[in-house]
Amino acid sequence: MRGPLFYSKILLFGEYGIIKDSKGLSIPYNFYNGALKIDEHKTINTKKSNNSLLRFATYLANVQEENPELVTFDIEALKTDVEKGLYFDSSIPQGYGVGSSGALVAAIYDKYANNKITVLENLTREKLLQLKAIFAEMESFFHGKSSGLDPLNSYLSLPILINSKDNIEPAGIPSQTEDGKGAVFLLDSGSTGETAPMVQIFMENMKQEGFRSMVKDQFVKHTDACVHDFLKGDVKSLFGNVKQLSKVVLDNFKPMIPKQFHTLWKKGIDTNAYYLKLCGSGGGGYMLGFTEDIEKAREALKDYRLEVVYNF
Repeated sequence: MRGPLFYSKILLFGEYGIIKDSKGLSIPYNFYNGALKIDEHKTINTKKSNNSLLRFATYLANVQEENPELVTFDIEALKTDVEKGLYFDSSIPQGYGVGSSGALVAAIYDKYANNKITVLENLTREKLLQLKAIFAEMESFFHGKSSGLDPLNSYLSLPILINSKDNIEPAGIPSQTEDGKGAVFLLDSGSTGETAPMVQIFMENMKQEGFRSMVKDQFVKHTDACVHDFLKGDVKSLFGNVKQLSKVVLDNFKPMIPKQFHTLWKKGIDTNAYYLKLCGSGGGGYMLGFTEDIEKAREALKDYRLEVVYNF
């Protein structure tokens, strides 16, 4: 058995902000993917994933018992497959902010959910929100609390525009310019980050009035402007807003930026060679970079691994 492929995702804009109702923009990233498979020999390589799926099956049985209105699964089939050696064969790095658990959740829903909403039907806002609610409940097994956006992106394989918590829609993003000098890239920090502790730091900080007003007046404002500029294809304005956003993050989200990157982050802002921002919750994994001249950025970051994900 081999299931269909589900891709990783990149939240271009909206990390942390969407918790407080900023806009967000998430795009599929086809470089990484995963699929459900069965390893009848139950080798060491697949054992960890298989064990995790066994616990996940138990969790999903509880979810449907507590809330059968939301979603039900063919738990018997899932448990039978787990016994046969079901595992998630994935190239998506874990703890890197590109949606490894989201792709797994999408794959399980696709294969085992009853009366599932499919990508082929007319995706009304109601259906999108219902899917998001189901995925949030499923993914909470991995993160403690999930918005459901990562699995939604992976399941639909479409860019998703988050207008607010209750208002999401598939988005058309400007097509890439093949020979464009401008680029969005991933920068590898060389270490993994964990979502739950980072979100906890953010929530603690939100108890302080000064931090709350910074989030509302600066962080959310620049995030919304970036989403607007990106969708409109207004590159000049976009880079101005990304620079501001990069500054706000450096000043106020230091724990989410690995220490060894604080200087590099500031260097980008000072030289305008590139601007860095968080990719997911931070703390490790990837950082996102924006540059108007990819060669200039490569030169400035020659000691690091860059992966271009979008060209302007």
